[in-house]
Amino acid sequence: MAEQRRNQGGAFWWGFLLGACTGAFIAWLLMPEEGTEVRSRLRERGIELKKRVEVTSEEASKRAEELRARLMELAAEARKLAETLQEQSRITLEEQRTRLEEALAEGREAAKKKREELEGQAKGEEQAG
Repeated sequence: MAEQRRNQGGAFWWGFLLGACTGAFIAWLLMPEEGTEVRSRLRERGIELKKRVEVTSEEASKRAEELRARLMELAAEARKLAETLQEQSRITLEEQRTRLEEALAEGREAAKKKREELEGQAKGEEQAG
C-alpha cells in the first residue's frame, strides 16, 4: 500500500514536470525570434524546477519510508500489548474459576453438614417421641 502511494506521488510529480516542460516548450515555440533571453531564462527555470521536483520527490520518499518504519514499530507494540492483555485475562479467568470451584466445594460441604445436622435432629425427635 505504501509502495502504491509512493508510485502515485512519483507519478504526480513526473506528470507535473512533464506539464511544466510542455508549457515551457510551447511558450518557446510561440515566442518571437528576438526572445533568446526569455528562452534562456525559461530554460534555466525549467532546470531549476526539475531539480526542485527531484529534491521534493526524494524528501517525500524518505518521509514515506520513515512513516512506514514507525507504523511497523507501532504494530509490533500493539501486538505485544494484545498478547500481554490476553495473558492477563487468561490468568484472571483461571483465578476466578479456582475461586468459584472452592466456593462451590465449601457450599456443598456446608449443605452436607446442615443436612446431617437436620437428619440428626429429626432422628432425635423420633426417638424422643
